[in-house]
Amino acid sequence: MEKKYHHGSHSKYLLKYHFVFCVKYRKKLLWTKAIDDEIKRLFYEIAEKSGFTIDVLETDKDHIHVLVDAPPTLSAFDIVNRLKSQSTFHIWKKFDTFLSRHFWKEKTFWSDGYFVCTTGDASTDTIRQYIEEQG
Repeated sequence: MEKKYHHGSHSKYLLKYHFVFCVKYRKKLLWTKAIDDEIKRLFYEIAEKSGFTIDVLETDKDHIHVLVDAPPTLSAFDIVNRLKSQSTFHIWKKFDTFLSRHFWKEKTFWSDGYFVCTTGDASTDTIRQYIEEQG
C-alpha cells in the first residue's frame, strides 16, 4: 500500500482512526437494508462536510466499523460527535415510525460509548524499534 501523507502549511501527517459504534441496546437494526444503506450514505456525507475522509466502513447487525483519515485539526472526539449526532438526527427524520417502536423513551440510535484506536502504515512495534534506534 502506498503511503499517502497529507501536507499542511507547516506539517506533514497521516492520521488514521478505527472507530466502532454500537446501536443502543445492541439492537440489530443495521440488519435492515434501508437503515444500513442510509447510515452509510449519511456517514460519507458527514465526512465530506466535516473535512475528513472515510477510507472504508462496514456494518454488522448491531454495530459499524469505520476507518477514517483525518487532519490534525479534528480530534477523535470531534469525529465521533459529528458522525453519531448528525446520523441520529437524520435517521430519525427518515425512519421515525420504525425507530419509535424500538426506542420509545427517546430519539436515540447509537450507544453512549465507542471504540477508537489510531493506526497508520507502520505497526507500533516498528515505530518503537525506530525510536529506540535513534541517537
